[in-house]
Amino acid sequence: MNPLTCFTLSTTDHIAHLVLNRPEAMNTMHPTFWRELDEVLTHIHKAGDARVLVISSTGKHFSAGMALETFSGAIAMDDQSPEGRAAIFDMLADMQATFTKLETLRIPVIAAIQGGCIGGAVDMVTACCLRYATSDAFFCIQEINIGMVADVGTLQRLPKLVPLAVVKELAYTGRRLGAARALGYGLVNEVFDSPEALLAGALLCAKEIASKPPVAIWGTKQAIHYTRDHSVDDALKQMGWLQGAIWSNQHVREAVTAMKEKRAGGFAGLSPLQSFKEIGL
Repeated sequence: MNPLTCFTLSTTDHIAHLVLNRPEAMNTMHPTFWRELDEVLTHIHKAGDARVLVISSTGKHFSAGMALETFSGAIAMDDQSPEGRAAIFDMLADMQATFTKLETLRIPVIAAIQGGCIGGAVDMVTACCLRYATSDAFFCIQEINIGMVADVGTLQRLPKLVPLAVVKELAYTGRRLGAARALGYGLVNEVFDSPEALLAGALLCAKEIASKPPVAIWGTKQAIHYTRDHSVDDALKQMGWLQGAIWSNQHVREAVTAMKEKRAGGFAGLSPLQSFKEIGL
């Protein structure tokens, strides 16, 4: 993996910690951000050593979303021809795919959010499994305030997380949703008084997740996401195939024994992945 400029990445005790590290720019998202995030998520997914990912940030705000200068420079949005407008579809699909990797990652993802979570940052955190926030955190679908529709996942994922009327209010007005109200709606799991307490809480949860059998956590994530988008009957059928594929008597015995002996369980990690295209290189 190439050196990172927008993030720092560390892995300790099977917990990967990805930190947005451009506070002077309010951790805005420019092309390098997207490229590095995509590379990091691909690396974590393939390596198999991390059992949970925590995403946190630096400075006053988690992220102010897409860097506005991107639209006038690095990204050309051609609205002058049908061919140019059609190309917007493919460009957006590429950006959407990066945040979708947070959902398809083999491990749970926890977002630790302080200050503003604006525009594209909402797209990102709604693709995470858990969201913790500081008491001064707020969420804003900023796109409507700059004359566009949110287009990288917010309008598709947020209605799965909070009441539809709340989504419409935020999407139509561009108002800020504060941490307390977000907690009430279930968008965030817990609110903390300071960034330090926030990160400690997120890492504590990550430690607990990392202590479980990784393949069972993987299966649980698969089942939850499948259930979200399918009928109960279809999801139950999928659950049967999934459980049959990953069931381990050894894992169950070890988990029960460790619980009785009040110790940490010992479980094998996820196997590293290799792309078919890379075999033989």
